[in-house]
Amino acid sequence: MPRYEFKEGSSSKFWEINLSGNSFTARWGRIGTDGQEKTQTFGSPEEAQKEHDKLVREKEKKGYVLAGKGDDDDSDGGGGEEPASNPELEAAILKDPANVDAYLVYSDWLQGQGDPRGELIAIQHAAAQASGTEASDLKRKATAHIKKYQTLLLGELAAGVKSEELSLEWHLGFIRSARVGKKDYDSEFDVAEALGTLLKHPSARFIRGLTLGMADFEENDYSTAVEAIVQAGGSKTIEELFIGDFEYPDETEISWTHLHDISGLLKLLPGLRKLRLRGGDLALGDVDLPELREFTVETGGLPLAAIKSISSAKWPKLERLEVWFGSDNYGAEGGVEDIQPILDGKDLPNLKQLGLCNSEFTDALAQVLPTAKVLKQLEKLDISMGILSHEGAQALADNAAAFAHLKQFDVTENTLTAEAQSLLSKALPNATVGNQRDYEEDYRYSAVGE
Repeated sequence: MPRYEFKEGSSSKFWEINLSGNSFTARWGRIGTDGQEKTQTFGSPEEAQKEHDKLVREKEKKGYVLAGKGDDDDSDGGGGEEPASNPELEAAILKDPANVDAYLVYSDWLQGQGDPRGELIAIQHAAAQASGTEASDLKRKATAHIKKYQTLLLGELAAGVKSEELSLEWHLGFIRSARVGKKDYDSEFDVAEALGTLLKHPSARFIRGLTLGMADFEENDYSTAVEAIVQAGGSKTIEELFIGDFEYPDETEISWTHLHDISGLLKLLPGLRKLRLRGGDLALGDVDLPELREFTVETGGLPLAAIKSISSAKWPKLERLEVWFGSDNYGAEGGVEDIQPILDGKDLPNLKQLGLCNSEFTDALAQVLPTAKVLKQLEKLDISMGILSHEGAQALADNAAAFAHLKQFDVTENTLTAEAQSLLSKALPNATVGNQRDYEEDYRYSAVGE
Protein backbone atom coordinates (compact mmCIF):
# COMPACT_ATOMS: atom_id res chain seq x y z
CA MET A 1 0.00 0.00 0.00
CA PRO A 2 1.59 3.34 -1.06
CA ARG A 3 2.41 5.42 2.02
CA TYR A 4 2.67 9.19 2.08
CA GLU A 5 4.14 11.13 4.96
CA PHE A 6 4.04 14.75 6.10
CA LYS A 7 6.65 16.04 8.51
CA GLU A 8 6.76 19.73 9.40
CA GLY A 9 7.34 21.31 12.78
CA SER A 10 5.45 19.26 15.34
CA SER A 11 3.38 17.51 12.64
CA SER A 12 4.31 13.93 11.79
CA LYS A 13 1.48 12.28 9.84
CA PHE A 14 1.01 9.44 7.36
CA TRP A 15 -1.64 8.66 4.74
CA GLU A 16 -2.02 5.39 2.84
CA ILE A 17 -4.44 4.36 0.10
CA ASN A 18 -5.15 1.01 -1.54
CA LEU A 19 -7.19 0.96 -4.76
CA SER A 20 -8.90 -2.32 -5.68
CA GLY A 21 -11.52 -2.56 -8.42
CA ASN A 22 -14.38 -0.15 -7.74
CA SER A 23 -13.30 0.72 -4.18
CA PHE A 24 -10.35 1.96 -2.19
CA THR A 25 -9.32 1.93 1.44
CA ALA A 26 -7.53 4.88 3.03
CA ARG A 27 -5.66 4.81 6.35
CA TRP A 28 -4.26 7.87 8.07
CA GLY A 29 -2.97 9.16 11.38
CA ARG A 30 0.15 10.12 13.34
CA ILE A 31 3.32 8.27 12.42
CA GLY A 32 3.88 5.51 14.97
CA THR A 33 0.16 4.78 15.43
CA ASP A 34 -2.24 2.47 13.60
CA GLY A 35 -4.38 5.45 12.64
CA GLN A 36 -7.91 5.33 11.26
CA GLU A 37 -9.23 3.44 8.24
CA LYS A 38 -12.10 4.02 5.80
CA THR A 39 -13.28 2.16 2.70
CA GLN A 40 -15.24 3.86 -0.09
CA THR A 41 -17.06 2.04 -2.92
CA PHE A 42 -18.04 3.55 -6.28
CA GLY A 43 -20.18 2.65 -9.25
CA SER A 44 -17.26 1.53 -11.40
CA PRO A 45 -13.48 1.02 -11.27
CA GLU A 46 -13.09 4.15 -13.39
CA GLU A 47 -14.96 6.29 -10.83
CA ALA A 48 -12.89 4.81 -8.03
CA GLN A 49 -9.64 5.49 -9.89
CA LYS A 50 -10.67 9.08 -10.65
CA GLU A 51 -11.44 9.83 -7.00
CA HIS A 52 -8.30 7.98 -5.89
CA ASP A 53 -6.08 10.09 -8.12
CA LYS A 54 -7.85 13.26 -6.98
CA LEU A 55 -7.10 12.47 -3.33
CA VAL A 56 -3.47 11.68 -4.07
CA ARG A 57 -3.04 15.02 -5.84
CA GLU A 58 -4.65 16.83 -2.92
CA LYS A 59 -2.28 15.17 -0.43
CA GLU A 60 0.74 16.00 -2.58
CA LYS A 61 -0.34 19.65 -2.76
CA LYS A 62 -0.49 19.69 1.04
CA GLY A 63 3.10 18.51 1.22
CA TYR A 64 2.71 14.77 1.64
CA VAL A 65 5.62 12.85 0.09
CA LEU A 66 5.69 9.22 -1.02
CA ALA A 67 7.64 7.37 1.66
CA GLY A 68 8.51 4.30 -0.41
CA LYS A 69 7.13 1.29 -2.15
CA GLY A 70 4.06 -0.21 -0.54
CA ASP A 71 3.31 -3.82 0.32
CA ASP A 72 3.18 -5.69 -2.98
CA ASP A 73 0.85 -8.30 -1.49
CA ASP A 74 -1.84 -5.73 -0.80
CA SER A 75 -1.28 -2.96 -3.34
CA ASP A 76 -2.57 -2.72 -6.89
CA GLY A 77 0.06 -0.17 -7.77
CA GLY A 78 -1.69 2.91 -6.54
CA GLY A 79 -1.39 5.36 -9.37
CA GLY A 80 -0.60 8.62 -7.63
CA GLU A 81 3.12 8.04 -8.16
CA GLU A 82 4.77 9.48 -11.23
CA PRO A 83 6.24 6.67 -13.35
CA ALA A 84 10.00 6.46 -13.14
CA SER A 85 12.10 7.54 -16.11
CA ASN A 86 15.78 7.26 -16.95
CA PRO A 87 16.53 8.99 -20.29
CA GLU A 88 19.96 7.40 -20.61
CA LEU A 89 18.69 3.84 -20.22
CA GLU A 90 15.68 4.56 -22.43
CA ALA A 91 18.00 5.89 -25.14
CA ALA A 92 19.89 2.58 -25.10
CA ILE A 93 16.64 0.72 -25.79
CA LEU A 94 15.57 3.15 -28.50
CA LYS A 95 18.93 2.78 -30.21
CA ASP A 96 18.53 -1.01 -30.41
CA PRO A 97 14.99 -2.20 -29.57
CA ALA A 98 16.04 -5.83 -30.06
CA ASN A 99 18.70 -5.60 -27.33
CA VAL A 100 17.17 -7.54 -24.44
CA ASP A 101 20.11 -6.68 -22.17
CA ALA A 102 19.18 -3.00 -22.39
CA TYR A 103 15.70 -3.85 -21.09
CA LEU A 104 17.12 -5.94 -18.27
CA VAL A 105 19.39 -3.11 -17.12
CA TYR A 106 16.35 -0.83 -17.19
CA SER A 107 14.41 -3.46 -15.25
CA ASP A 108 16.91 -3.37 -12.40
CA TRP A 109 16.78 0.41 -12.26
CA LEU A 110 12.96 0.55 -12.39
CA GLN A 111 12.60 -2.00 -9.62
CA GLY A 112 14.91 0.12 -7.51
CA GLN A 113 12.50 3.02 -8.05
CA GLY A 114 9.45 0.95 -7.10
CA ASP A 115 8.06 1.08 -10.66
CA PRO A 116 6.05 -2.10 -11.47
CA ARG A 117 7.31 -2.00 -15.06
CA GLY A 118 10.64 -3.21 -13.73
CA GLU A 119 9.20 -6.43 -12.36
CA LEU A 120 7.04 -6.86 -15.47
CA ILE A 121 10.17 -6.76 -17.65
CA ALA A 122 11.73 -9.50 -15.50
CA ILE A 123 8.59 -11.68 -15.60
CA GLN A 124 8.13 -11.39 -19.37
CA HIS A 125 11.82 -12.02 -20.02
CA ALA A 126 11.66 -15.17 -17.88
CA ALA A 127 8.55 -16.29 -19.78
CA ALA A 128 10.37 -15.87 -23.09
CA GLN A 129 13.20 -18.08 -21.84
CA ALA A 130 10.91 -20.77 -20.42
CA SER A 131 8.82 -23.42 -22.16
CA GLY A 132 5.80 -25.59 -21.50
CA THR A 133 3.96 -25.20 -18.22
CA GLU A 134 6.55 -22.85 -16.76
CA ALA A 135 6.15 -20.44 -19.67
CA SER A 136 2.35 -20.56 -19.38
CA ASP A 137 2.53 -19.88 -15.65
CA LEU A 138 4.83 -16.91 -16.18
CA LYS A 139 2.57 -15.47 -18.87
CA ARG A 140 -0.38 -15.71 -16.51
CA LYS A 141 1.73 -14.03 -13.84
CA ALA A 142 2.52 -11.18 -16.24
CA THR A 143 -1.19 -10.74 -17.04
CA ALA A 144 -2.03 -10.67 -13.33
CA HIS A 145 0.76 -8.16 -12.71
CA ILE A 146 -0.60 -5.81 -15.39
CA LYS A 147 -4.09 -6.06 -13.88
CA LYS A 148 -2.80 -5.51 -10.35
CA TYR A 149 -0.88 -2.37 -11.30
CA GLN A 150 -3.23 -1.14 -14.00
CA THR A 151 -3.58 2.32 -12.47
CA LEU A 152 0.06 3.13 -13.06
CA LEU A 153 0.57 0.91 -16.12
CA LEU A 154 -2.59 2.06 -17.95
CA GLY A 155 -4.14 5.09 -16.26
CA GLU A 156 -6.94 6.45 -18.46
CA LEU A 157 -6.31 3.70 -21.00
CA ALA A 158 -7.83 1.10 -18.64
CA ALA A 159 -11.39 2.00 -19.69
CA GLY A 160 -10.62 1.29 -23.36
CA VAL A 161 -9.02 -2.03 -22.49
CA LYS A 162 -12.06 -2.98 -20.42
CA SER A 163 -14.48 -2.14 -23.26
CA GLU A 164 -12.24 -4.10 -25.68
CA GLU A 165 -11.85 -1.02 -27.88
CA LEU A 166 -8.17 -0.81 -27.02
CA SER A 167 -6.14 -3.99 -27.44
CA LEU A 168 -2.56 -4.03 -26.18
CA GLU A 169 0.38 -6.37 -26.64
CA TRP A 170 2.99 -6.10 -23.90
CA HIS A 171 6.67 -6.88 -24.41
CA LEU A 172 9.33 -6.65 -21.72
CA GLY A 173 7.31 -4.36 -19.49
CA PHE A 174 5.99 -1.96 -22.13
CA ILE A 175 3.29 -1.76 -24.79
CA ARG A 176 4.72 -3.12 -28.04
CA SER A 177 1.62 -2.78 -30.20
CA ALA A 178 -1.91 -1.45 -29.90
CA ARG A 179 -5.21 -1.58 -31.78
CA VAL A 180 -7.69 1.27 -31.30
CA GLY A 181 -11.21 1.24 -32.69
CA LYS A 182 -14.91 1.55 -31.88
CA LYS A 183 -16.72 -1.69 -31.09
CA ASP A 184 -20.23 -0.90 -32.35
CA TYR A 185 -22.70 1.82 -33.28
CA ASP A 186 -23.57 2.59 -29.66
CA SER A 187 -19.99 3.07 -28.54
CA GLU A 188 -19.02 6.36 -26.92
CA PHE A 189 -15.33 5.51 -27.11
CA ASP A 190 -13.29 8.44 -28.48
CA VAL A 191 -10.68 6.98 -30.84
CA ALA A 192 -8.79 10.24 -31.31
CA GLU A 193 -8.62 10.92 -27.56
CA ALA A 194 -7.44 7.39 -26.87
CA LEU A 195 -4.69 7.70 -29.49
CA GLY A 196 -3.45 10.95 -27.99
CA THR A 197 -3.38 9.44 -24.50
CA LEU A 198 -1.71 6.24 -25.71
CA LEU A 199 1.15 7.90 -27.56
CA LYS A 200 1.97 10.15 -24.61
CA HIS A 201 1.74 7.38 -22.01
CA PRO A 202 5.02 6.19 -20.41
CA SER A 203 3.99 2.56 -20.95
CA ALA A 204 3.99 3.19 -24.71
CA ARG A 205 7.36 4.91 -24.94
CA PHE A 206 8.72 1.97 -27.00
CA ILE A 207 5.56 1.20 -29.02
CA ARG A 208 6.31 -0.38 -32.40
CA GLY A 209 2.94 -1.24 -33.92
CA LEU A 210 -0.32 0.72 -34.23
CA THR A 211 -3.61 -0.39 -35.82
CA LEU A 212 -6.72 1.76 -36.27
CA GLY A 213 -10.06 -0.05 -36.49
CA MET A 214 -13.40 1.68 -36.99
CA ALA A 215 -13.18 5.38 -36.21
CA ASP A 216 -16.93 5.83 -36.41
CA PHE A 217 -19.85 3.70 -37.57
CA GLU A 218 -21.84 6.70 -38.80
CA GLU A 219 -19.08 8.10 -41.01
CA ASN A 220 -15.81 6.19 -40.88
CA ASP A 221 -13.53 9.18 -41.20
CA TYR A 222 -9.93 8.93 -39.99
CA SER A 223 -9.06 12.63 -40.15
CA THR A 224 -9.44 13.33 -36.41
CA ALA A 225 -7.59 10.12 -35.51
CA VAL A 226 -4.72 11.04 -37.80
CA GLU A 227 -4.67 14.57 -36.40
CA ALA A 228 -4.46 13.15 -32.86
CA ILE A 229 -1.32 11.23 -33.79
CA VAL A 230 0.13 14.36 -35.37
CA GLN A 231 -0.71 16.44 -32.28
CA ALA A 232 1.03 13.84 -30.13
CA GLY A 233 4.17 14.41 -32.20
CA GLY A 234 3.99 11.13 -34.09
CA SER A 235 6.44 8.46 -33.02
CA LYS A 236 10.07 7.63 -33.65
CA THR A 237 9.48 4.03 -32.54
CA ILE A 238 6.43 2.96 -34.57
CA GLU A 239 7.49 0.55 -37.31
CA GLU A 240 4.10 -0.80 -38.40
CA LEU A 241 0.94 1.24 -39.06
CA PHE A 242 -2.42 -0.06 -40.34
CA ILE A 243 -5.20 2.47 -40.85
CA GLY A 244 -8.49 0.82 -41.78
CA ASP A 245 -8.66 -2.51 -39.94
CA PHE A 246 -12.35 -3.20 -40.52
CA GLU A 247 -14.44 -5.90 -42.20
CA TYR A 248 -15.99 -4.85 -45.47
CA PRO A 249 -18.81 -4.81 -46.30
CA ASP A 250 -19.98 -6.07 -42.87
CA GLU A 251 -18.79 -3.06 -40.84
CA THR A 252 -18.59 -0.52 -43.64
CA GLU A 253 -17.71 -0.24 -47.33
CA ILE A 254 -14.19 0.69 -48.39
CA SER A 255 -15.45 3.70 -50.33
CA TRP A 256 -17.51 4.88 -47.36
CA THR A 257 -14.27 5.21 -45.42
CA HIS A 258 -12.21 8.38 -45.67
CA LEU A 259 -8.44 8.45 -45.18
CA HIS A 260 -7.89 12.01 -46.42
CA ASP A 261 -4.46 13.66 -46.39
CA ILE A 262 -1.98 11.67 -44.31
CA SER A 263 1.16 13.37 -45.67
CA GLY A 264 1.75 15.26 -42.41
CA LEU A 265 1.47 12.04 -40.41
CA LEU A 266 4.01 10.18 -42.55
CA LYS A 267 6.59 12.89 -41.91
CA LEU A 268 6.31 12.16 -38.17
CA LEU A 269 6.88 8.40 -38.49
CA PRO A 270 10.47 8.16 -39.75
CA GLY A 271 10.95 4.58 -38.59
CA LEU A 272 8.03 3.04 -40.51
CA ARG A 273 8.80 -0.36 -42.02
CA LYS A 274 5.28 -1.49 -42.87
CA LEU A 275 2.38 0.75 -43.91
CA ARG A 276 -1.11 -0.49 -44.80
CA LEU A 277 -4.00 1.79 -45.71
CA ARG A 278 -7.63 0.84 -46.40
CA GLY A 279 -10.24 3.33 -47.53
CA GLY A 280 -10.97 6.13 -49.99
CA ASP A 281 -10.16 9.80 -50.48
CA LEU A 282 -6.45 9.18 -49.99
CA ALA A 283 -3.79 11.87 -50.31
CA LEU A 284 -0.13 11.06 -49.64
CA GLY A 285 1.86 14.08 -50.76
CA ASP A 286 5.60 13.65 -51.18
CA VAL A 287 6.46 10.26 -49.69
CA ASP A 288 9.91 9.88 -48.12
CA LEU A 289 10.12 6.76 -45.96
CA PRO A 290 13.73 5.55 -45.93
CA GLU A 291 13.07 2.49 -43.73
CA LEU A 292 9.83 1.25 -45.32
CA ARG A 293 9.80 -2.38 -46.49
CA GLU A 294 6.10 -2.92 -47.23
CA PHE A 295 3.39 -0.61 -48.56
CA THR A 296 -0.22 -1.62 -49.20
CA VAL A 297 -3.18 0.53 -50.18
CA GLU A 298 -6.60 -1.09 -50.48
CA THR A 299 -9.19 1.19 -52.04
CA GLY A 300 -12.19 1.21 -54.33
CA GLY A 301 -11.02 4.38 -56.05
CA LEU A 302 -7.44 5.65 -56.02
CA PRO A 303 -7.07 9.31 -57.08
CA LEU A 304 -4.46 10.22 -59.68
CA ALA A 305 -2.56 12.39 -57.20
CA ALA A 306 -2.12 9.38 -54.91
CA ILE A 307 -0.92 7.24 -57.83
CA LYS A 308 1.69 9.87 -58.65
CA SER A 309 2.77 10.01 -55.00
CA ILE A 310 3.30 6.26 -54.99
CA SER A 311 5.08 6.25 -58.33
CA SER A 312 7.52 8.95 -57.23
CA ALA A 313 7.94 7.87 -53.60
CA LYS A 314 11.35 7.65 -51.96
CA TRP A 315 11.50 4.27 -50.23
CA PRO A 316 14.76 2.66 -51.35
CA LYS A 317 14.38 -0.34 -49.02
CA LEU A 318 10.88 -1.24 -50.22
CA GLU A 319 10.49 -4.98 -50.78
CA ARG A 320 6.73 -5.33 -51.22
CA LEU A 321 4.32 -2.94 -52.98
CA GLU A 322 0.59 -3.63 -53.38
CA VAL A 323 -1.77 -1.08 -54.88
CA TRP A 324 -5.53 -1.46 -55.41
CA PHE A 325 -6.70 1.03 -58.04
CA GLY A 326 -10.48 0.53 -57.96
CA SER A 327 -13.35 1.61 -60.18
CA ASP A 328 -13.83 4.93 -61.92
CA ASN A 329 -17.37 4.84 -60.51
CA TYR A 330 -15.78 5.38 -57.10
CA GLY A 331 -13.09 7.86 -58.00
CA ALA A 332 -10.36 5.73 -59.55
CA GLU A 333 -8.16 7.63 -61.97
CA GLY A 334 -5.06 7.05 -64.05
CA GLY A 335 -3.72 4.16 -66.08
CA VAL A 336 -0.61 2.31 -67.13
CA GLU A 337 1.19 5.48 -68.16
CA ASP A 338 0.87 6.85 -64.61
CA ILE A 339 2.66 3.88 -63.03
CA GLN A 340 5.51 3.78 -65.54
CA PRO A 341 8.13 4.65 -62.89
CA ILE A 342 7.05 1.52 -60.98
CA LEU A 343 7.15 -0.63 -64.12
CA ASP A 344 10.63 0.74 -64.79
CA GLY A 345 11.70 -0.16 -61.25
CA LYS A 346 12.81 3.42 -60.71
CA ASP A 347 14.36 3.83 -57.25
CA LEU A 348 13.08 0.36 -56.28
CA PRO A 349 16.26 -1.71 -56.11
CA ASN A 350 14.95 -4.09 -53.42
CA LEU A 351 11.42 -4.67 -54.69
CA LYS A 352 10.62 -8.40 -54.84
CA GLN A 353 6.81 -8.47 -54.62
CA LEU A 354 4.54 -6.28 -56.73
CA GLY A 355 0.75 -6.16 -56.67
CA LEU A 356 -1.10 -4.05 -59.24
CA CYS A 357 -4.58 -5.14 -58.20
CA ASN A 358 -8.28 -4.31 -58.40
CA SER A 359 -7.72 -2.45 -61.64
CA GLU A 360 -9.85 -1.64 -64.68
CA PHE A 361 -6.77 -1.44 -66.90
CA THR A 362 -5.62 -5.03 -66.33
CA ASP A 363 -5.63 -5.85 -70.05
CA ALA A 364 -3.37 -2.87 -70.72
CA LEU A 365 -1.08 -4.10 -67.93
CA ALA A 366 -0.89 -7.52 -69.56
CA GLN A 367 0.43 -5.87 -72.71
CA VAL A 368 3.28 -3.99 -71.01
CA LEU A 369 4.29 -6.31 -68.16
CA PRO A 370 6.38 -8.70 -70.30
CA THR A 371 8.82 -5.90 -71.14
CA ALA A 372 8.65 -4.04 -67.82
CA LYS A 373 12.14 -3.51 -66.43
CA VAL A 374 11.01 -4.29 -62.89
CA LEU A 375 9.77 -7.77 -63.84
CA LYS A 376 13.22 -9.39 -63.86
CA GLN A 377 13.82 -8.59 -60.17
CA LEU A 378 10.42 -9.79 -58.95
CA GLU A 379 9.66 -13.05 -57.16
CA LYS A 380 5.91 -12.50 -56.87
CA LEU A 381 3.53 -10.64 -59.17
CA ASP A 382 -0.15 -10.02 -58.43
CA ILE A 383 -2.65 -8.62 -60.93
CA SER A 384 -5.74 -10.11 -59.25
CA MET A 385 -9.20 -8.56 -58.79
CA GLY A 386 -9.12 -6.74 -62.12
CA ILE A 387 -10.93 -7.20 -65.46
CA LEU A 388 -8.40 -9.38 -67.29
CA SER A 389 -10.06 -10.78 -70.43
CA HIS A 390 -9.13 -13.37 -73.06
CA GLU A 391 -7.19 -10.66 -74.87
CA GLY A 392 -5.06 -9.95 -71.82
CA ALA A 393 -4.61 -13.65 -71.10
CA GLN A 394 -3.37 -14.18 -74.66
CA ALA A 395 -0.79 -11.41 -74.25
CA LEU A 396 0.52 -13.06 -71.06
CA ALA A 397 0.56 -16.53 -72.65
CA ASP A 398 2.39 -15.27 -75.73
CA ASN A 399 5.14 -13.93 -73.45
CA ALA A 400 5.22 -16.80 -70.96
CA ALA A 401 9.02 -16.91 -70.90
CA ALA A 402 9.14 -13.43 -69.35
CA PHE A 403 7.23 -14.71 -66.31
CA ALA A 404 8.87 -18.12 -65.96
CA HIS A 405 11.18 -17.02 -63.12
CA LEU A 406 8.33 -15.94 -60.85
CA LYS A 407 7.68 -18.02 -57.73
CA GLN A 408 4.09 -16.82 -57.71
CA PHE A 409 1.87 -15.13 -60.31
CA ASP A 410 -1.65 -14.30 -59.09
CA VAL A 411 -4.36 -13.66 -61.69
CA THR A 412 -7.33 -14.74 -59.54
CA GLU A 413 -10.64 -12.84 -59.21
CA ASN A 414 -10.41 -11.39 -62.70
CA THR A 415 -13.01 -11.98 -65.45
CA LEU A 416 -11.42 -14.85 -67.38
CA THR A 417 -13.56 -17.29 -69.31
CA ALA A 418 -12.96 -21.03 -68.91
CA GLU A 419 -11.11 -21.01 -72.23
CA ALA A 420 -8.81 -18.18 -71.11
CA GLN A 421 -8.15 -19.94 -67.80
CA SER A 422 -7.11 -23.08 -69.65
CA LEU A 423 -4.86 -21.04 -71.93
CA LEU A 424 -3.03 -19.41 -69.01
CA SER A 425 -2.75 -22.60 -66.96
CA LYS A 426 -0.96 -24.37 -69.81
CA ALA A 427 1.32 -21.45 -70.66
CA LEU A 428 2.12 -20.37 -67.10
CA PRO A 429 2.34 -23.32 -64.66
CA ASN A 430 3.42 -20.93 -61.90
CA ALA A 431 0.24 -18.85 -62.22
CA THR A 432 -2.74 -19.12 -59.86
CA VAL A 433 -5.64 -18.87 -62.28
CA GLY A 434 -8.85 -20.12 -60.62
CA ASN A 435 -11.57 -18.30 -58.67
CA GLN A 436 -12.63 -15.99 -61.50
CA ARG A 437 -15.61 -13.66 -61.51
CA ASP A 438 -18.30 -13.74 -64.19
CA TYR A 439 -17.30 -12.40 -67.58
CA GLU A 440 -19.61 -9.91 -69.31
CA GLU A 441 -18.14 -7.91 -72.16
CA ASP A 442 -20.13 -4.74 -71.43
CA TYR A 443 -20.24 -5.07 -67.67
CA ARG A 444 -16.78 -5.52 -66.20
CA TYR A 445 -15.56 -3.75 -63.09
CA SER A 446 -12.79 -4.14 -60.57
CA ALA A 447 -13.60 -6.59 -57.78
CA VAL A 448 -13.83 -3.87 -55.11
CA GLY A 449 -15.41 -0.52 -55.85
CA GLU A 450 -17.91 0.50 -53.25
